[in-house]
Amino acid sequence: MAEMLDVTDFPALRKFVNAAGEKFGRIDVLVCNAGGPPPKPFLEITMEDWQNAFALNFLSAAVAAREVVPFMQKNKWGRILTITSISVRQPVPDLPLSNCIRPAVVGLVKSLAGEFGKDGITVNNVAPGFTATERLEELAQKRAKQGGVTEDEIRNRWAMDTPVRRLGKPEDIADTLVWLASDQASFITGQTIMVDGGIYRGM
Repeated sequence: MAEMLDVTDFPALRKFVNAAGEKFGRIDVLVCNAGGPPPKPFLEITMEDWQNAFALNFLSAAVAAREVVPFMQKNKWGRILTITSISVRQPVPDLPLSNCIRPAVVGLVKSLAGEFGKDGITVNNVAPGFTATERLEELAQKRAKQGGVTEDEIRNRWAMDTPVRRLGKPEDIADTLVWLASDQASFITGQTIMVDGGIYRGM
């Protein structure tokens, strides 16, 4: 079952989740992966930008989780996974919206993990580093224009700043999600897994 919808259209999101639950009789895994808010300097961010970012990155995850948890409770098994960014651990230049909103998702993950672990539901967050996606291309374009350099130079800088000396691939993130959704990760909950090639240097 697949359907294209806007995750900030909360009635449509609720309808989709419940239709999937009714069709299959259960929901085992939820992955919340909304696109990031646009790069903007702080003084250019409007109130509408803040509200849109909150709806897109936080409320979409909260609403989806609210709808799937009852299905998971019935089967005493579930996996809720969010995808955020290294911005939940250290701010990224030009991304104040992401730096502020995405850490709230970690608070949601911690809260749900503590409340629903007794129901066999684990809740974890995956925080990618610089990963070769359309969003990274958008950021590379902005940084290149600001610095008067090519986009390739920006991408190379990011790769060289990463201990493994390359950008992440979407498959790196997907493999981590598959593991967290499996029984092998049943004792892991409330955690943020950094899939960043080591670029986050914190302890």
